[in-house]
Amino acid sequence: MKKKNILTFLSLLFTLSAFAQYQISGTVTNKDNGEGLPGANISLKETGIVVVSGKNGSFSINDLKPGTYTVKADYIGFVSWEKKVTVHTDVQLDMQLEPRVFLAEEVIITATKAHEKTPLTFTNLDEDQINRENTGKDLPYLLSSSPSTVVTSDAGTGVGYTGIRIRGTDLTGINVTLNGVPVNDAESQNVFFVDLPDLASSVDEIQIQRGVGTSSNGAASFGASINIKTDKFMPHVYLELNNAAGSFGTIKNTMKFGSGLIKGKFSID
Repeated sequence: MKKKNILTFLSLLFTLSAFAQYQISGTVTNKDNGEGLPGANISLKETGIVVVSGKNGSFSINDLKPGTYTVKADYIGFVSWEKKVTVHTDVQLDMQLEPRVFLAEEVIITATKAHEKTPLTFTNLDEDQINRENTGKDLPYLLSSSPSTVVTSDAGTGVGYTGIRIRGTDLTGINVTLNGVPVNDAESQNVFFVDLPDLASSVDEIQIQRGVGTSSNGAASFGASINIKTDKFMPHVYLELNNAAGSFGTIKNTMKFGSGLIKGKFSID
């Protein structure tokens, strides 16, 4: 009788153990500031179960059988977190994810630039040509040597309120972009180069497209396009001084410097 009772008890204990269910719960946080990360993916590799963390980064995986599981947490912009846990009771986890730094390549905007095989009439000015022409006057005067171009100056000195016409079209019909971003005034479509003094000292290349060009930045591009690209990124420390003197006591002094790439993450120019 005793043996029968013992066997029954062991059988019942085994059955309860076999049907025992536990849970893995916890929070997913930013290791730097301790803030919860809502929307993180928490998965168990062995079962394929995936849950998403809640508003404060909390999560819970229920109805787990005893055993060993690999718990993994993923969140965009953070390094994945992974750990093996043995479940024979409820498990509490505190997942602290480290931010991941992505160093992307420089972005080069080419959508508004014509090339040799483009069926357009255009003129390119490289950095050497710009430096030769850059005597301190506004940007339109650097372009005055290109075909079908007429430049005007209210004061007659080339500094201040200056204008440009290409094939007879004034600035309201010329689309001017700086690194692909339209410079034309949103209301009048005019361009006020007086607000961009000595811009030429920071320009790497200028392309003038006569007639309807490749620009898709609005109505101002039907007459012509002037696409300006600023200096390239410099990975090393540099210092540049430019001094020039002219008639009527005019003096032009320019200083450019850059920190180069600091710790592989950012630079100051």
